[in-house]
Amino acid sequence: MEIAGRKLYRAREGRWLAGVARGMADWSGLPVLLVRLLWVLALLPGGVPGVLIYLVCWMLISKEPRWR
Repeated sequence: MEIAGRKLYRAREGRWLAGVARGMADWSGLPVLLVRLLWVLALLPGGVPGVLIYLVCWMLISKEPRWR
């Protein structure tokens, strides 16, 4: 996925789990804390929808290249 020349990758550095939230924060320009908070809020209503979405993002978003 690409917006204004920025590609969406899972982060290699500064990540907590799979790098999904950090990658989305870098891609969108939002603070990483806000993106992580949004993921936590997605887990609150039963947990399953948020976990499934996170797992899908983990599988579909490629890891940041080493040369970047």
